[in-house]
Amino acid sequence: MLPFFLATSLAPGASAQTAEQEVLEAVTALFDAMRAKDAEALRSAFLPEGRLGTETTEGWISSVSTSEAYLDEVTFDETILIDDALAMAWTPYNLFVNGDFHHCGIDLFSFRKVGGQWKILQIDDTRREEPCDPERRGN
Repeated sequence: MLPFFLATSLAPGASAQTAEQEVLEAVTALFDAMRAKDAEALRSAFLPEGRLGTETTEGWISSVSTSEAYLDEVTFDETILIDDALAMAWTPYNLFVNGDFHHCGIDLFSFRKVGGQWKILQIDDTRREEPCDPERRGN
């Protein structure tokens, strides 16, 4: 008989929960790096061929890391889908600039798992000012 802690970690769906959490942590790490204006951390979140919409990442990374504004993007009600080394994250968000609500929308992330880490291949998003819930700041 397996010890309880080992049996629980081998339960069906246990690895899927861990993978989903890893993907969500990759999303969080990107926005933490954005808040910190950390160009290297932003760069390391992406695959070399990563894109934002139809643009490469380097212009966005430069813009975010040198911005005088404090950018705070928060996500909630995330949906994560995973198949092997491919993942998608659908993340409703609110963006605050210098503490003030700016806009809301949906971020759509495409990830590949490379070297044991989830890396962003593509991000696309929608942007609108209503209907939004500007009070929403995460979970």
